[in-house]
Amino acid sequence: MRKKLGLIASIAVVAFSSCNTHSSEDYSWIKKGIDVASHQLMLTAVEIDGQQQLPRSIWTGYDMNFLCEQLERDSLTFKDSLRVRPLSNKIGQRRLCGIYDWTSGFFPGSLWYTYELSGNEALKEQAIKYTNLLNPVRSYTGTHDLGFMINCSYGNALRLAPNDTINAVMIETADNLCGRFDNSINAIRSWDFGTWNFPVIIDNMMNLDLLFTVGKMTNNPKYMDVSVRHADKTIDHHFRPDYTCWHVVSYNNDGTVERKQTHQGKNDDSSWARGQAWAVYGYVSCFRETGNQKYLDFAVNIADMIMARVQTEDGIPLWDYDAPAGDETPRDASAASVTASALIEMSTMVKDGDKYLAYAEKLLKSLSSDAYLAQPGENQGYILMHSTGSLPNGSEIDTPLNYADYYYMEALKRYMDLKGLTYNQLS
Repeated sequence: MRKKLGLIASIAVVAFSSCNTHSSEDYSWIKKGIDVASHQLMLTAVEIDGQQQLPRSIWTGYDMNFLCEQLERDSLTFKDSLRVRPLSNKIGQRRLCGIYDWTSGFFPGSLWYTYELSGNEALKEQAIKYTNLLNPVRSYTGTHDLGFMINCSYGNALRLAPNDTINAVMIETADNLCGRFDNSINAIRSWDFGTWNFPVIIDNMMNLDLLFTVGKMTNNPKYMDVSVRHADKTIDHHFRPDYTCWHVVSYNNDGTVERKQTHQGKNDDSSWARGQAWAVYGYVSCFRETGNQKYLDFAVNIADMIMARVQTEDGIPLWDYDAPAGDETPRDASAASVTASALIEMSTMVKDGDKYLAYAEKLLKSLSSDAYLAQPGENQGYILMHSTGSLPNGSEIDTPLNYADYYYMEALKRYMDLKGLTYNQLS
């Protein structure tokens, strides 16, 4: 234990050391975010060493009356028996997950981004270790979330520490993701559970980046073909006239719509906050990789909707845009992180990019404030506070989430790249 604590202390000294400033603009909020991330990620990597698991969130419980108030449902018709309460001795403790959990790639991905931004070699060593832990995922076929799991981990390793094994892992994983594509429906199947015939969730747009990456790696057009057909099918059926989206659309075998609903939002007609973030991010990626203007136009419309619908002073959305506004209504920092990252990239693609960059900067400054950024050594080692996973299911309500951390670090990197900043230039 003393060895571990000594390592953490040494990392903290590096992370919080002062740097020379080469700009008149105050970027101390970025440095603060990177320094906190360096400390928290290293703390977590050391504390969970040897457990063969990865950090996901913090265990939280729920109050049935609170859920009913947020969902505006009658408690008599809202089945508490459908929810699983964690054991009381787990509440407030770090929640770990196995390698086949949909969130498993985010922790190694956060390590890679924070290493890239800080230059801290100790973080690189941990990133390699936790990325390698996911190697068996390459043969897993039971989820659409392979992009999250492998592109966020091995994809960043490919950029920052390439080796001969990474390509093989990513190609095998991409082939398994393509195996979930149905040629009659023109979409990648999301879930293998539930009563849906062929469910597709908006989150699935995020997994296309894996296919784009492998398509360029192999020069095989099948990966682009699957991605474009899935993106087009999603445009056709997932969105309302105001560019908000349903969470789940299930298809019949002939490609017609079976039903549209939510699984994690307030109700079937509401706008689940993270779903809107997944949407804008996904179509920005589609334009980047295809150059097809319709995807950029679509992303701009979604972005404009987000900027109009989110009415909170700090820009961090309520967990669902249609949730009853109030002091106790949970926010979703993860949705803000995803949106910030997407809008920074989108700002470089459009003529009026400054307004999107300004909005993303507002989100990043809010996330980097004491209201959302953890104090070093607290928050069970996570970077950000106040995200919401699946409120209707009583899961991960007002808690840190590893994907909030990942997209926050990605957004900081994109922002620094756009501004031409290095860590040593931050004040």
